[in-house]
Amino acid sequence: MTNISSRIDPRDAAVLFVDLQDGIVDLTRTISVDRLKLGVLGLAKLAKIFGMPTIVSGVPGQDGVAPKMIPQLENGIGRYSVYQRTTADSFQNEAIVAAVRSTGRRTLLISGVSSEVAVQLPALTAADMGYRVFVVVDACGGMSDRTEQAAIQRISKSGVAMVSAMTLAGELTGDFQTAEAQEALPILYEMAMA
Repeated sequence: MTNISSRIDPRDAAVLFVDLQDGIVDLTRTISVDRLKLGVLGLAKLAKIFGMPTIVSGVPGQDGVAPKMIPQLENGIGRYSVYQRTTADSFQNEAIVAAVRSTGRRTLLISGVSSEVAVQLPALTAADMGYRVFVVVDACGGMSDRTEQAAIQRISKSGVAMVSAMTLAGELTGDFQTAEAQEALPILYEMAMA
């Protein structure tokens, strides 16, 4: 018997990018910054190709200045707005929750830094709210192997699944002859060759 719900349907998926901003991205220690940026770019491109709505969240700097997000987001999805928040958990911000709800999608893909806070907390909250949640591991970065593994274990025990941008590129592609597949396949190859 096939479990259809184990697959990701881009028509039911939205993507949450969290704290992928200058200063924070550079703190990651569990993936190289270049590899992280490649994963974020791949995920952003897939979101655009397959029409998955995107929500971008960031935190203001200590001086109150708006966050400057990494260029891979705009390079992948085009123009976007940043939802600024003052909470560790994006899902404790009413505007972000409203933005996710407004998509009508029930599957949430999450990318961000750090895995231990910016990714883990909204993943847990979204799962508690009934969303199917997938953490895109090669588009996330942690502060240490030990703390990131603790976060992944906790997230996994809550029913959230892990996936990679490379796997998504292959899974969402489907029939290689479609126009979307022709756009998505290079992402899979680019991720594999990195």
